[in-house]
Amino acid sequence: MSPIAYTAPPASGSLIAAPAGPRTASDIARPIDQELEGLQAEVDALRAELNALRRRDETLNFHMHRIDEELRLAARLQQDFLPKSLPEVGPVRFHTLFRPAGYVSGDLYDVMRLDEHRVGFYIADAVGHGMPAALLSMFLKQALLTKEILAGTYRLLAPSETLARLNQSLLAQHLSSATFATGLYGSIDTQSLTLTFARAGHPHPILFRADGRTETLQSDGGLLGVFDDEPYADQTVQLRPGDRLIAFTDGVEVAFGGCAVAPDTERWTHEIALLHDLPAEQILTRLATRIDQEGGSLDPKDDLTIVIAEVASAKC
Repeated sequence: MSPIAYTAPPASGSLIAAPAGPRTASDIARPIDQELEGLQAEVDALRAELNALRRRDETLNFHMHRIDEELRLAARLQQDFLPKSLPEVGPVRFHTLFRPAGYVSGDLYDVMRLDEHRVGFYIADAVGHGMPAALLSMFLKQALLTKEILAGTYRLLAPSETLARLNQSLLAQHLSSATFATGLYGSIDTQSLTLTFARAGHPHPILFRADGRTETLQSDGGLLGVFDDEPYADQTVQLRPGDRLIAFTDGVEVAFGGCAVAPDTERWTHEIALLHDLPAEQILTRLATRIDQEGGSLDPKDDLTIVIAEVASAKC
């Protein structure tokens, strides 16, 4: 007979674990379901955030579209304030180039017939560009006076008096910010071909003589809207057939400054001198082409305006 094996009982206090039973399908599926629930919660949270971002973008697009439409309307309105056609008085003809840096411009110009044989023109540049400068330019247009109506007659104001009154009108507004402008106003007697002009901190106009000479016309006068009772001086120049007078804002000098922010007066003077022999209309065409070729022409730094008064050549 085989001996009987004896197994000692466990020590006092010790426990014997019951053998684990087989895992069921529900035991395996439970943690997977919990993980899927967590992932679904994250997906729902991301979807809610995405919907919130989409609503925000739609709101921003709505407001941006409305601002764009308002700016386009402002640009059309400003264009309506510019002369639709330029007067032709005697042998004097005018040509212009007007390019805002954005939708609207802080530059402004006008050419008006003063009487039977005299024509006036002005060009102004409000500080900065964009909507604030455009609003200031509209004020300048309305405040500028060229003649004084008397009982049964009128008196044409000298350019210096026109600028002095414009300066006082701007100061009288007591604007909250440091707002100023430059300007130039002149009148041409088309019978005597006498030009009289005054400037207020504006770039000096350039005169192309028919004989090939180039003159920079000088006149003293401070900025508009800075000093009370600022004196402005009239300058008189005798024009001749074939002469071309060029008035411009400093945005033209900035456009020829390349990457530099400051105006490049020397380069602009050189560029304009190369066009000396061309008629006024061709001068503007060539300048527009050169400006388009400059670096940053798609994002201009400043508004630019050019006004050319051309005296027709004498006919044989």
